[in-house]
Amino acid sequence: MTDYSDLLSNVRNYTETDSSVLSDAIINQFIISTEDKLRRTVDLNYYRRYDTATLTINNPFLPLPGDWEATRYLQLIDSSDNRTFLIQKDISFMNEFAPNRTSTGAGTPKYYSVYDDDTHMLAPTPNAALTVELAYTYKPPVLSSTTTSNWVSQNAPNVLLYGCIIEALGYLKGPADMIQYYDKMYNQSVQALATYEMGR
Repeated sequence: MTDYSDLLSNVRNYTETDSSVLSDAIINQFIISTEDKLRRTVDLNYYRRYDTATLTINNPFLPLPGDWEATRYLQLIDSSDNRTFLIQKDISFMNEFAPNRTSTGAGTPKYYSVYDDDTHMLAPTPNAALTVELAYTYKPPVLSSTTTSNWVSQNAPNVLLYGCIIEALGYLKGPADMIQYYDKMYNQSVQALATYEMGR
């Protein structure tokens, strides 16, 4: 387990520098990069969220939660709790399949598409106030001076440390063999985390 100030100190100690070379702002960028890389590499339960909403009749658009990053699945839930998965399609398919987005073309949605960063589009346009469940990946708060501890710092401190050291050595134009060494340590830590996540 590590916190924000520990990580700053450790990165500077491992790279034998101080805050005049690696300022907090610079290391913050290393932290963001490392956490982004981890989120895109390992499918952790920590990055999963679920949200339910009620569709608006004759409105093909579904607003997304503010912390949404990517959709895992979208399903309709009827009054008997029967669930039907919607199929993800490209927006061009949606426009061809349901060119009329008004009540004239309304029905039970079968497809969804990412319309923009805040909205999904459904086709056909909902003809009833159905319940929908969205399973999605979200971007949690990154370790920082205001978020001094998070899931990654508590459960995968080596991943965070080695990832930041790799970033720091690249920034400092450090020796290739050291970058290679810490890259190996980072990958081993990520693999161990992924194995742990699978319950082995």
